[in-house]
Amino acid sequence: MTTILETKNLEMKFGAVYAAKDINISIQAGEVLGVIGSNGAGKTTFVNMVTGYLKPTSGDIIYRGKSIAGRPTREVTKLGICRSFQIPQLFPELPVIENMLIALTIAKQDRPVLFQPAIDGALEDEAHALLARFNIDGYADQEIQTLPQGVRKLVDIAMATVTEPDLLFLDEPTSGVSADEKMDFMRVLIDALQTTRTAVLFIEHDMEIVEAFSPRCVAFYEGTILADGPTAEVLENAKVREFVIGSEYHRSSSDSTQQAGAT
Repeated sequence: MTTILETKNLEMKFGAVYAAKDINISIQAGEVLGVIGSNGAGKTTFVNMVTGYLKPTSGDIIYRGKSIAGRPTREVTKLGICRSFQIPQLFPELPVIENMLIALTIAKQDRPVLFQPAIDGALEDEAHALLARFNIDGYADQEIQTLPQGVRKLVDIAMATVTEPDLLFLDEPTSGVSADEKMDFMRVLIDALQTTRTAVLFIEHDMEIVEAFSPRCVAFYEGTILADGPTAEVLENAKVREFVIGSEYHRSSSDSTQQAGAT
């Protein structure tokens, strides 16, 4: 597999406090990677550094062989690294299709052009195709504010993929999604992203979701990487069980993992 992103000794300090220290992670093309850790463990700080929201104190970020450490967010996005947030970044009073059209227009135009329509039939077709990929085209004409949280999140993530990124960071994608809908939600999401071979790194607190959908897992603790490897091994790691998921956690049967990968 091809390595598309690699961080080398990445660090972030706020005064004398390390928010992240010695972060060394490599991500392969098309890989699905789960990230776990308690609040304040350094997960979001890591994502913010890679996506340009924070400038690392030291270390480097290599994307497709070139350093991107400290580059602004807009530039990082254009290179092919995108993200979604825990709270969907949407226009709540507009219909789903108009949210998608706004995202596509911004992605395709560096600046507005006078006397040229921003939206045409081809762009609308592209918007509907993206919604169909995420199985939400049936909501195209509904206002965002009327939708269930899971659908809002799918719209938000679909909007984040309008540039067909190589790498997508998802911050707690199942947060706010009802317990009985989480598995179906993630199945739709991962299937949609894998059609374009997008590498996915998702931060998640639900260990069943991590176990079912991420072949590889990285555990953060106090700004450092506690473990990185096959998910089953990381979840059985003694330090991960002590400091991250709790010793009482019992891995689910392999049935859930097989069911998630079978569809």
